[in-house]
This record gives sequence, structure tokens and C-alpha cells, in this order.
Amino acid sequence: MKILVLRFSSIGDIVLTTPVVRCLKLQVPGAQVHFATKSAFRSFLEPNPYIDKVHCLSGSLQELVAELRAEKFDFIVDLHHNLRTTLIKAQLGVKSAAFDKLNWRKWLLVRFKVNTLPRVHIVDRYLAAAAPLGVKNDGQGLDYFIPARDEVAVGAVLPPGFQQGYVAFAIGAQHATKRLPVERIVELCGLLRQPVVLLGGPEDESTGHIIELAFDSQTAASPPAPGHIPASPYYFPTPTNPGKAQTVIFNACGKFNLNQSASLVRQARFVVSHDTGLMHIAAAFRKEIFSVWGNTVPEFGMYPYRTEFRVLEVPGLPCRPCSKIGYEKCPQGHFRCMRDITFNLDLPPARDGR
Repeated sequence: MKILVLRFSSIGDIVLTTPVVRCLKLQVPGAQVHFATKSAFRSFLEPNPYIDKVHCLSGSLQELVAELRAEKFDFIVDLHHNLRTTLIKAQLGVKSAAFDKLNWRKWLLVRFKVNTLPRVHIVDRYLAAAAPLGVKNDGQGLDYFIPARDEVAVGAVLPPGFQQGYVAFAIGAQHATKRLPVERIVELCGLLRQPVVLLGGPEDESTGHIIELAFDSQTAASPPAPGHIPASPYYFPTPTNPGKAQTVIFNACGKFNLNQSASLVRQARFVVSHDTGLMHIAAAFRKEIFSVWGNTVPEFGMYPYRTEFRVLEVPGLPCRPCSKIGYEKCPQGHFRCMRDITFNLDLPPARDGR
């Protein structure tokens, strides 16, 4: 049976589809599993041994439809369920099933703070779309496969102090209201009191540099001397305790591609992340995760899957959630969902978790 899986974005959502792909390949007799997505995600999907072929939307939708029609699929599993995938299914004209996006229930929670959402992870809702083919959850969690060429040798790229272990902190997120303000990231890093690798894309590089400068020995270990101008214009006091190890920062934002960043996540002691793709990649490696939530909430069903995690959030905030996705700035202007988080950390022991 030739099966097409549809999911065009984003990286976190695509990682969350990997149990469906694996179960289709292993549980459906003779399954050939194809995946249609955007070109940006080809490098992540092609190393997956449960995917036989990746089709990418790089030109017009009609070009993609023509490519897919030539494959003569027997069944379509729609894990995006939007206008684009509806048009694709209509033009291919084969049997299909789509996952339930629960948009009305999400709207009720966002608009009226009435929570009627089922306590079901989105992975299980994805798997329900494959149920007509006899697929069941195998309990093996998420997958992420790193090509050998993208495996990062920590000893070759990180400073000596990081080679005995480090925390990976994914500081980015697509929307500003899903990211801690920079001064709060500095505060949280200071509480970790160990080597921290900052992960993110090129758009996060300048923020990472600010955080790195905040922990410069001249500006973060102690307040500036009278009359001394710190090297960084962004001076944030950070927690210091002469009797304990101190935070050391390595800004890896923009220096590595997605697979290489995933390699650094895999080798980390544990992971701190906003509600973003690297959080789900960390879950694929069964990492312990400190999961930071701002305007979105875990109740949407996209919390870390089948791994140990702890949520950092402001519970009971009357304006939260204000969106199922995010905004470029707080609609209320106060951004309390991030500014008021209490960082009560029960840290894992400082050991090499690789």
C-alpha cells in the first residue's frame, strides 16, 4: 500500500508526526510511506528510515499535485488539515483521513478561557488519523535522525569547560510572545550555574550575544567598579555565589544548521526551551526538559511527549492564553505571562548526561 502523509510546517509539528510515519511503515503490510512538506524540511525528513520518499512544495501547488498524482497513492493521512491539503486531497481523489484540529475548542479557551479540550496529546490525535489503516500507538515516542555528516563533535566546537557536560537552552521561538525577555533569559541562565549552550537560528544570534556579554567576567561576575563602563551596554546583574559553580555561556545561535543543533541537544545534560521545535527534538532524544510557556499553554496538547519535563509558566493568569500561536508583542502591554514566571528549579545533578 502506498501512503501519503501531508504536513507542511512547522519543524515542531513535523517532529510530532514521526510516530505516525513509523507506525505506518511498521504496522501496515507492505507500506510505502511518502511525505509531502516544504523544501525547508527536506534535510530533516530524508534521513528518516521510515519515509520512502519526500515530496516538497517548492513551486506552485499544481506542480506538487502533478508530482503526487503520478505516484498513484492508495491513502492519504492529512496531518495539517488546512485549505492547501484539502485541495490536494480533492485533486488526487483517493481515500483519506485528517486529524481533528479542535479549532473551536481552542477558540473557546483563547476567547473565553473555557477549557473543553480533551486531555490528549496532539501525537495521539495525529495517530487517530491513521487508525483507519489499523495503526496503533506503539509507545515509542518521537523520532529524530541525524545524518552522520551533521553529528557535532563537542570537543572540536565547544570550549574546554563544556566538554564535561552542558545545558542546551533553545532561546528562540517564532513569535515574540513565546519568548522570554532577554533579561529573564539572563536570570534563568544565572540560576543554572553551569555551562550553557544557547541554541537558535541566525535571527537569535544578536540576542545570544547580549546574553553572552551579560556573563562576561568583567560585567557579570560582579557589579562594575565606580566609573567603569562595562564592555556590554546590556548589563544585567546575575546571581553569584562564590561557593558554587557559575554560569558560562556559549552562543551557538546561527552557527549550526538544524541537524547540528539537534546533535548538540542530544548531547546535553538537559534542555531548557520555549514552546518551539527544539523542545520537541529534545523530547525525541528523551531529554529532561524545562519547558517555558508564555502566551500559549500546555493544554493545547503540544507539551513534551513521552519524556520527563517540568513546566515554567504563570498559572491562573486571566489573559492567558491570548492566542493559540503567538504575537509580535503582548496585546495587553504588560507581558506578565513571561515577566512573572517564578524560576523554581529543581536541577538534575551536574553530570555528563550524554
